[in-house]
Amino acid sequence: METLKASVKGIHEQEHVDIHRYEEHEESFITKYIFSQDHKMISRQFLITAMVMAVIAMIMSIVFRLQLAWPGEKFAFINWVMGDKWGKDGILDPNAYLALVTIHGTIMVFFLLTGGLSGTFANLLIPYQVGARDMASPFINMLSYWFFFLSSVVMVISIFIPDGAASSGWTVYPPLSALPQAIPGSGLGMDLWLVSMALFIVSSLMGGLNYIITVLNLRTKGMSMLRLPLTVWALLITAIIGVLSFPVLLAAALLLLSDRLLGTSFYLSDIYIGGRPLDYSGGSPILFEHLLWFLGHPEVYIVLLPALGITSEIVSTVTRKPIFGYRAMIGSMLAIAFLSMIVWGHHMYVTGMNPFLGSLFVFTTLLIAIPSAVKTFNYLTTLWKGNIQYTPAALFSIALISSFVTGGVTGIILADSTLDISFHDTYFVVAHFHVVMGLSAIFGMFAGVYHWFPKMYLRMMNKKLGYLHFWLTFISAYGVFFPMHFVGVAGVPRRYYTNSEFPMFDALYDINVIITVFAIIGALAQGIFIFNFFFSMFKGPKAPQNPWRSNSLEWTSPVAHIHGNWPGSLPVVHRWAYDYSKPGYDEDFVPQTVPLREDEKDGGAH
Repeated sequence: METLKASVKGIHEQEHVDIHRYEEHEESFITKYIFSQDHKMISRQFLITAMVMAVIAMIMSIVFRLQLAWPGEKFAFINWVMGDKWGKDGILDPNAYLALVTIHGTIMVFFLLTGGLSGTFANLLIPYQVGARDMASPFINMLSYWFFFLSSVVMVISIFIPDGAASSGWTVYPPLSALPQAIPGSGLGMDLWLVSMALFIVSSLMGGLNYIITVLNLRTKGMSMLRLPLTVWALLITAIIGVLSFPVLLAAALLLLSDRLLGTSFYLSDIYIGGRPLDYSGGSPILFEHLLWFLGHPEVYIVLLPALGITSEIVSTVTRKPIFGYRAMIGSMLAIAFLSMIVWGHHMYVTGMNPFLGSLFVFTTLLIAIPSAVKTFNYLTTLWKGNIQYTPAALFSIALISSFVTGGVTGIILADSTLDISFHDTYFVVAHFHVVMGLSAIFGMFAGVYHWFPKMYLRMMNKKLGYLHFWLTFISAYGVFFPMHFVGVAGVPRRYYTNSEFPMFDALYDINVIITVFAIIGALAQGIFIFNFFFSMFKGPKAPQNPWRSNSLEWTSPVAHIHGNWPGSLPVVHRWAYDYSKPGYDEDFVPQTVPLREDEKDGGAH
């Protein structure tokens, strides 16, 4: 905390330093590109690292989808990509299947949708949009990235452990995760998984505290809380949720390591392996579930809220309209954040929970539909009769609204304890959380990359490739997860290596093939994005200062990245960020730095 206070004081002192100091600030290759303390570079580091992890997870998903669509078939692709230890003669090994599902889920939930999304856009946008030179503590910000990078490296290393990668699902329920001898993936691979997650949580806590202090303490003159862009509000609330909930997951992981390595019994009791009782008593795997899901459901909104904030900014910009219900949007995010902390039990209806307690979790879960609906209707009202500019970012933002509604509707079904007990272990749950959390967050992340790419890399991405990427991604995403709901309703269990032993599911074989074909198309579509991203980084047209004619402060900074973001004094804010198409002005946007007229009211304050 003292380090943060000292950094805050130091940054305030920098506000009065003249332009020459920022222009003449020089860095070596190491301090600029590797151990950088500049929030702009750190945001790019988070993004590139997350993209690499996402490609790994995507390849894994294709491999296990091939197994589900054509069980027992030989695929040379599997041996070429994964090696012989994952399956002989191109047939995926059942233990390898469990490992792929586990690592795929872990990477997507934590390393892409949490670290990648928040790490990228909180670092890029918070200092820019609040009008700060940098984060409150640039040094802690650098450490946050490097802990994230180390956790990514450890997770990737765990895949290649001879005994097998962690194989107990991304939720790592005991006893499979607590007993090294349980299954092949319960050995060293599981230990490395826990170490990786511990490093990841340290990174998240460092970043979250930094984000909170930056927003609260380093806002420029005139930037009241009700003039902040909704992106900053979303990232602030996300950081608060993370700081409150991630320590609980860290405690759960440390207790699990203790059971594995020190012989304790926090999660183990009355365990038999091969008919032989093990010397464990007094523990309960249900304790682990409570600790995991106390983070697990807030994690849904740690993933979703940044994407929703990004969408708020983009929808207002591309419609050339003020965001509808600015204060209601803030209130809905605060309500979602609060409710997300008291609904974790809806993941545990099948654990033998007391029905009365279950009914309380049903009630609190259904309540989240109210603030979620507020956000949805505010998006739709902003879009209504807007002069919409259909950029790739706009299309992905609209896609997020679609998936948020689609996934939310199935969430109402699973919120009901009676219905959830029937659907809990089926593909219906897989479809639901992939749509509401996975697709929504990924659509929001793509929207953010397309929209702020000019600010990150000083160049423009190719629009035509962006459109192609969007339509292939959108169609294939629904092609994968919409049919999966029907597979779940038919009762097909999730996590099974093959369902060919169950004749009642034979009629669903073709649906699994269709899902896999769309998954392959979706994976190939991401190759278009990757090409567009890296080609545009070096060869794209140079970006103007304000390509989208936006109001927020990041577009008032120079095109070229400079140390401290703005030369000379920091900008002074006079209005909220959503004065679009305002009568009396020649342009259809009014930046936050333009003073209010005598008869003009500030949209954020009224």
